[in-house]
Amino acid sequence: MCYDLIAKTNRKEEIQMSLTNSILCLFEITDPNLIVTGISKERCSTNQRIHVVHATLSYQLLKCPHCGHKSLIKNGTHMSHLRLGTLSGGRYEMHLKRQRYQCKDCSKTCGAKTKLVNRNETFTHNIKHQVIVLARDMLTSKEIAKLCGISPSSVQRILNANIHLAYRVKHLPENLCFDEFRSCNHWMSFNCCDAVSHRRIVTLKDRLSKDIIDYFEARFSVQERAQVQSVTIDMNAEYGSFIHRLFPNAATIIDRFHIIQLAGRALDNERTQTIRTIQDKHSRIYHILKSQWRLFHLDEIKVNDSKAVYLRGINEYMTQQNAIDLALDAFPRFRSVYQTYQGILSAIHQKDANAFQSLLTNYQPTSNQMDITINTFIKNGSALLNSCRYPFSNGPIEGLNRKIKALKRNCFGFRNIDNFFIRISLIHE
Repeated sequence: MCYDLIAKTNRKEEIQMSLTNSILCLFEITDPNLIVTGISKERCSTNQRIHVVHATLSYQLLKCPHCGHKSLIKNGTHMSHLRLGTLSGGRYEMHLKRQRYQCKDCSKTCGAKTKLVNRNETFTHNIKHQVIVLARDMLTSKEIAKLCGISPSSVQRILNANIHLAYRVKHLPENLCFDEFRSCNHWMSFNCCDAVSHRRIVTLKDRLSKDIIDYFEARFSVQERAQVQSVTIDMNAEYGSFIHRLFPNAATIIDRFHIIQLAGRALDNERTQTIRTIQDKHSRIYHILKSQWRLFHLDEIKVNDSKAVYLRGINEYMTQQNAIDLALDAFPRFRSVYQTYQGILSAIHQKDANAFQSLLTNYQPTSNQMDITINTFIKNGSALLNSCRYPFSNGPIEGLNRKIKALKRNCFGFRNIDNFFIRISLIHE
């Protein structure tokens, strides 16, 4: 009988230990001194249901942490209310009884410690990790708070305490991309990334030349900045004014997309002015210029000149080349702008710097919208031709800016720019 009683007792202890280990594994708790004593459900002052894990923390403490003597005695327990990570979207807490000790020599007290939580804190490392993971998914603070069972202000405090903006990157890459984006309160902020690895280098609160120069000169030596080989920018003239000062050996590259965009805008402006001169609003030429504007932006190689298709707006079957020729034959001035646009498009797609240079040199002004565009290209001559000589573009940084815009839209904007930059650093990790 005695042996059967001992066996039943051991069996109960094994079941209790297995249950304890299962509960601790669910919350990723590895402290061997924690013992789960039970699970219950309670309601807080806001009538929210709380899942409570009751546990004790006790171990043998040999020396007093204050005086170092081996004269400690147990002195009751202290109840701690810890916030655990959520398992099903609710609120989970641990009511932890910590063993207290008192030293007979110095009469000071101390308590049992655990790596589950920092000193004098109630949020465990598990729930902090959950908040950071959800913040990387571009969720709002309210959504994160609802999922984790905490307040939105607690979410922001956790992010501010655990995410720190780097002073600078360890190594400045050889190829950079510059761009800007709209951040808080209608401010335009500066963004920089590596053109090869697409890694974010720095995000500044504004795009003023003074602040950009101060950042790079204060954090990177002349030798580090001299190793930069290229900087890709858009048509912003402010960037071109200080790039050589910061990076003396770097070639300035204007993004190819912005070149085509500027030329296409001139083509559209000329097309719009041409439409206004047409008196008969029901003519075929008017409908071609009005409704089939996409045909004039196509590369000549991609224009279909053999198969007739139904063109909406014109309500006729004809080839795309035939529709283009009808409009160009009727307006020679528009033909000149169109041919210049196609020359720019061909030189950019083929990355032919000599053809681009020849086009700019031989261009004859005809008092149209393309004249302003060509003059802008001539002012940025070397940087413009570098777009054909180098393989880099502003595509990587435009992708980073797209993520920033998605974050700002998902969170319905930010009032605090520091909180905004913390969230930016999370989505770019």
